[in-house]
Amino acid sequence: MPHDKLHRFLDNLTPIAPATWDRVQPLFTEGRLGKGEHFIREGQLAREIGFLAEGVMRAYYRNAAGQEYNKHFFTAPCFIGGYASLITGAPNMIQQEALTDCTVLSAPYGPFRQLFAHCPDLERAARILAEGFFVAKEQREIEIVQLDAEARYRLFRERFPALEALVPQYHIASYLGVSPTQLSRIRRKSSGR
Repeated sequence: MPHDKLHRFLDNLTPIAPATWDRVQPLFTEGRLGKGEHFIREGQLAREIGFLAEGVMRAYYRNAAGQEYNKHFFTAPCFIGGYASLITGAPNMIQQEALTDCTVLSAPYGPFRQLFAHCPDLERAARILAEGFFVAKEQREIEIVQLDAEARYRLFRERFPALEALVPQYHIASYLGVSPTQLSRIRRKSSGR
């Protein structure tokens, strides 16, 4: 079943030929992450890409004082992993933690990337995915600077409609760049109380 989700996800990006899927599928092995477990930690060298088939994860980093900042939420189905570390070979900076129990398919990045030379449809899917990540990252950076906290909260609820019931409010506050107290005020105001 998780492999079917991966196949549909890739096929929705761009049609994937049966011969390509026959080469991709065996690279991915199914695993589980319990709530609180990490797919990748700060300082690790990324060697695998992951596909989140079920569950919710967060990407976060810590400042020098140890304060955590949520950068992104991942909701299934989507790809996860230390992409910058995979590309540059440098240690990973952004940690990825399961906020719920998760089902993850993992593949070694080297063999996966080698398929690009023989499978242009897979390379096209990877390019489309990377372009989507780039656009989302740019939009997020603009929103943090240009929108007030209430507008960011409205966008969060549009993008992640089920997340408020699944993750602690302090994670959402961190993602929005506000304190938990500020988030409580924004939530009260938005509900008309």
